[in-house]
Amino acid sequence: MRALQLTGINELGVAEVSNPAPSPGELLIEIKTSALNHRDVWIKLGQYAGLKWPCIPGSDGAGIVTVVGEGVSAEWVGREVIINPSFHWGDHEHSQGRDFSILGLPREGTLAEQIAVPVTQVSAKPSHLSWEEAAALPLAGLTAYRALFARAGLQSGERVLVNGIGGGVALFALQYAVAAGAEVWVTSSSAEKIARSGQLGAKGGFDYTSGDWTKSAGLFDVIVDSAGGDGFDHLLNVAAPGGRIVFYGATRGNPSGLAMRKVFWRQLSLLGTTMGSPQDWSAMITFVAEHKIKPVVSDVFPLVEAGAAFDLMERGGQFGKIVLRISD
Repeated sequence: MRALQLTGINELGVAEVSNPAPSPGELLIEIKTSALNHRDVWIKLGQYAGLKWPCIPGSDGAGIVTVVGEGVSAEWVGREVIINPSFHWGDHEHSQGRDFSILGLPREGTLAEQIAVPVTQVSAKPSHLSWEEAAALPLAGLTAYRALFARAGLQSGERVLVNGIGGGVALFALQYAVAAGAEVWVTSSSAEKIARSGQLGAKGGFDYTSGDWTKSAGLFDVIVDSAGGDGFDHLLNVAAPGGRIVFYGATRGNPSGLAMRKVFWRQLSLLGTTMGSPQDWSAMITFVAEHKIKPVVSDVFPLVEAGAAFDLMERGGQFGKIVLRISD
């Protein structure tokens, strides 16, 4: 089969590799579409833990079940499914266990024509989604769902700020919060991205490169962030008393300082979050289906143009998810 293979740092290409076979409890999926995450870029750049070469990256995937392994019902054959990339979460809802891993490293990922995964890791593709939209959902959609609901405990009517709109998780956070009845605002350095967020239900946005943006923003009950860095102090300034700041990344590194007085005096909660549990996954699939949420797809590339897809993500030119079409 064809697969996108990384053979070293910044060394990627489409190669012929052996077809996978499902072990007991697994099924084989013909991948129709996959999608990129920043995780894939970090692996390509050699900036991710547990690197191995060669490897097939890719955490997001949707396709059709073609073969089942021992112990799996033959009724799965022919079903359209999406893959939960959060493996071995563990026994506790509050955090992942020691064996937790994400599909695409160390296990071979979805940027291939076929993949074998445990039957427990798949769900029916929501019927209102195209193949491209379905591939865009798993990792980013799950991360945003846990951040908003399991961690921040978002309630209808609350005021929400999504910091740095444009990437997959941030856009899902916007869409989910709007669907849940929240008033949602965004930040970006791009006026175009702020305007496009308005089409998804955002009330408005702020240019975070403007030093005084916090003066006109008001206060927020829930703030969603993945940047960190020294801009984190601005988020403390716009957090309402009793507010929750939930963050799933730190692309700008650690803050040089933390104004602890702001945190304790305003009774703020700082909440870290990563991916999601099987319970989060199930609840997310139900939520997406009930509210007919459609992931924002930025660009679609064929597998042979994966290099261009990676280039687009590395320069941050996307608004939504970057999808690769693996097979017709």
